[in-house]
Amino acid sequence: MGRPTLAIRVPATTANLGPGFDCAAMALTLYMEVEAERSALWEVVYEGEEYAGLSGGEENLIVKTMQETARLSGAEAEPCRLTVHSDIPLGKGLGSSATAVAAGIEAADHLYGLGLTVEEKVRIGSGIEGHADNVVAAIMGGAVFSHYLDGQVETVHIPQPVIGGVVLVPARPLATEESRGLLPESLGHADAVCGSAANGVMAAAIATGNWQLAGRMMERDVFHEPYRISLFPEFERIRRFAREAGAFGTAVSGAGPSVFVLAEAGTEERLAERLAGEFPAYRPIAVRASSAGAAAISV
Repeated sequence: MGRPTLAIRVPATTANLGPGFDCAAMALTLYMEVEAERSALWEVVYEGEEYAGLSGGEENLIVKTMQETARLSGAEAEPCRLTVHSDIPLGKGLGSSATAVAAGIEAADHLYGLGLTVEEKVRIGSGIEGHADNVVAAIMGGAVFSHYLDGQVETVHIPQPVIGGVVLVPARPLATEESRGLLPESLGHADAVCGSAANGVMAAAIATGNWQLAGRMMERDVFHEPYRISLFPEFERIRRFAREAGAFGTAVSGAGPSVFVLAEAGTEERLAERLAGEFPAYRPIAVRASSAGAAAISV
């Protein structure tokens, strides 16, 4: 086996943050690392049991993304052997598929000399994912608020949010399709206005570092959480307990099944300990917002 020619690191993400449905996301300090070396055939090797069942050839999402990125850029995607290590729980609402897409775009850009801008990476990633929240945060890092329509992406990027949190991860994974199937086909005008206002205030609060206000707005979603919380053991009790423990707010992470608790930077480890003792059905992971998005690292 040869020496890797490239290594990419990509952060996990938590999307929606309550009312920012298919719009808001934040990069977290959990990472996937992908090492690439030239090879005669495509091959993907995952380290760790959790990812062992994923496809190891051309059907793999990272490979398909590399091929699509090269195609869109008028280049040829030469085969590689990829070795993947990830600290991101799989299928738990922390953007594992978006992380794979971001890794594929970044790898293709470096390996094939594409010279992509951040805006081009974001557009390619959103097109592959079908929405822009997780993948934009994975590519750019920080916190993002994105609008995606007809292949065009508009994003507000908050590059260095100083905030901590705890991700509560249950044992059972949850398919995004299963969670989306609970959502209504329509929403009343008054409810939609209220939800839109909550997201707008939350975005402004995050941009200005008003985390107490951001946390309150996180808990005023009307778009998806009311329809999904039946899937989450003790969701309302988690929210109350976290508030009493000093957290700013709690929301479903992406489509679930994990729960994201927003907390002051530096308090996340202690909060994770308290949540672990109170909610044994979940594994708490202390995190902070990651300012680093997808990027090549030293090998």
